[in-house]
Amino acid sequence: MAGYLRRAAAFAAPIGLVSIMAAPARAATSEINTADTAWMIVATALVLMMTIPGLALFYSGMVRKKNVLATMAQSLAAVTIISILWVAFGYSLCFVGDGPWIGTLDRWFLAGMTMDSVNPAAKTIPEALFMLYQMTFAIITVALVAGSVADRMRFSAYLLFSVAWFIFVYIPLAHWVWGGGFLNSMGVLDFAGGLVVHLSAGTGGLVAAKVMGRRHGYGTENLSPFDLSLAVMGTGLLWVGWFGFNGGSAGAANSRAVMAIIATHLAACSGALTWGAIEWSTRRKPSVLGMISGAVAGLGTITPASGFVAPWHGIVIGIVAGSVCYWACTWLKHRFDYDDSLDVFGVHGIGGLTGTLLAGVFATSAIGGTAGLLEGHPQQFLIQFYGVAVTFVWSAGVSFILLKLVGLFVPLRVSREHELEGLDISQHGEALQ
Repeated sequence: MAGYLRRAAAFAAPIGLVSIMAAPARAATSEINTADTAWMIVATALVLMMTIPGLALFYSGMVRKKNVLATMAQSLAAVTIISILWVAFGYSLCFVGDGPWIGTLDRWFLAGMTMDSVNPAAKTIPEALFMLYQMTFAIITVALVAGSVADRMRFSAYLLFSVAWFIFVYIPLAHWVWGGGFLNSMGVLDFAGGLVVHLSAGTGGLVAAKVMGRRHGYGTENLSPFDLSLAVMGTGLLWVGWFGFNGGSAGAANSRAVMAIIATHLAACSGALTWGAIEWSTRRKPSVLGMISGAVAGLGTITPASGFVAPWHGIVIGIVAGSVCYWACTWLKHRFDYDDSLDVFGVHGIGGLTGTLLAGVFATSAIGGTAGLLEGHPQQFLIQFYGVAVTFVWSAGVSFILLKLVGLFVPLRVSREHELEGLDISQHGEALQ
């Protein structure tokens, strides 16, 4: 009997040791909240939906019939390529490590990521889910740029530029603002991407439009959209997806996420109404294109401020967005004579810039923990202005260099014959019947 007990004790000892060693792991998993995880899974799906099919429909509905498939292909390509690059090194360089300029490669191809690990930026959800959620932001940012050069960019050049732009523009900005970089340390407010997504993409698109030149027939021929009904459906998908875009940026299923969603919805509503009202008063008819443009302008402009402001601020910001972005897409565009095909700079670039500055005005400490100008903290507005300047200069300068480098390997633009024929046929060998 004594021998049996000794053998049982010897057998139980390793089990006990394993249990003791496993205790910290169980403690770590207790940080993960199932409600937060469930919400962030939904938010991730919503943001991916913004690119396919949301942005794909929104953009393709505003180009000519001969370029619909080529435009959709650009959004699809962004999803596939950026997803793989994000897993390979994008996530690690953005969100692992707290260096002022760039992260580390400790999570190269997700090395070391476990079922129970969390990122310090989102401690109540699995790190794998945080990685996936942030992936969808990188995807749509790259896809947005394509709208500025719709109808004329060679597909091979688009692929090369997208990869390079993701590496040298998006990754540094995402780390600077969200990953513990120098803009984050300064206190720049960007809840869901006014700088990282909208201003960077809009600026990159503007530079690309200027480098590539205007479309053949721009200003002299009818370049009206093929099917605005597609664009309206795309707007609806973007609108709903934006609830995950802004609401999900709270990182949890909490009241702040709800406040962000309410402000987002109200900004879209007031943006659409404002743009439509301006057209109604100046052109005697409110266009469908104008109303959906105003909605997207409101959505993009509220994005950086959504988690820092009260719901009624969303209405005010939407009104400003509808007015300022309308001006940018009409007067400013004609004044500087650039062919931004789908008004990426006018809507997203100017919207992101405006919303980032307004975050410094309306930020409410009771919601986001930071006071803005109206609460007696004017320094925040100056900090926001600095963030805007850094983002604009970096995106513009690097985008210009990358376009010139890509142009050394492949022509940026299709030939005149292929442009007139349509990119669907010339680039993909397919066409709508």
